[in-house]
Amino acid sequence: MNEMEKLQDALRFVRERTGFQPQAAVILGSGLGGYASQMKIEMAIPYRDIPGFPVSTVAGHNGQLLLGYVGNTPVFAMQGRVHYYEGYDVTEVVRPVRLMGLMGAKVLLLTNAAGGINLSFHPGDLMLITDQISSLMPNPLRGKNLDELGPRFPDMSAVYDKELQAVIRKAAETCGVPLQEGVYLQTPGPSYESPAEIRMFRSWGADAVGMSTVVEAIAARHMGMRVAGISCITNMAAGILDQPLCHEEVQATAAKVETAFTALVNEILTKITEG
Repeated sequence: MNEMEKLQDALRFVRERTGFQPQAAVILGSGLGGYASQMKIEMAIPYRDIPGFPVSTVAGHNGQLLLGYVGNTPVFAMQGRVHYYEGYDVTEVVRPVRLMGLMGAKVLLLTNAAGGINLSFHPGDLMLITDQISSLMPNPLRGKNLDELGPRFPDMSAVYDKELQAVIRKAAETCGVPLQEGVYLQTPGPSYESPAEIRMFRSWGADAVGMSTVVEAIAARHMGMRVAGISCITNMAAGILDQPLCHEEVQATAAKVETAFTALVNEILTKITEG
């Protein structure tokens, strides 16, 4: 079964259960695991039930597709994502994004936990993603192009939609949530980066680093979806502070800013389709 057939199989499975039509899709990263309580949920589908759907194995990532409303906006939400480092092929990692696009979502909001590279950042900051660096990851479009989804050589000169960035800035102002801005870089993981790597990434122009998001954004743009992204800076990257990095710190910081992060995502999703 080729990738397009796998996507159609998953699409049939969901469509047999609901005619829900999303306007926006959101991937809920670390710090937003409890976001379901903010939605008026019409249906929740465990990833394990969807044919060919990858299942998250990371602590803090629930694994279900939520269909419901944020305000009046119909939304598909991935409660937890899968990562390349879990052993999945990059094509499997982006399969959920492609499914949500095929279901009709025109806008994708990506959220994640990230390490701060920019020396002016602090743990607990939220960062609007304005661009990304994909050079360290295999491209999810590698191989035979899925012409049904998009062109062979899609433009990536504006991965993150400028109008949606303006919506997010306004939403942050409305919520009273301070917002940093910067470039996000994805590494394969799961080991954290070395101090030498962080110095190199800073010289490349990266402001934050994590283990997700970039390949999802590429797949979404390939399909013509409008993309926006926010990182929660859960720790400073290796070598900046004199302390080791650990996943528990990421989870703890994400939990501390969950209220502000949730309020911001709420405001964005109620306004995002107006941008």
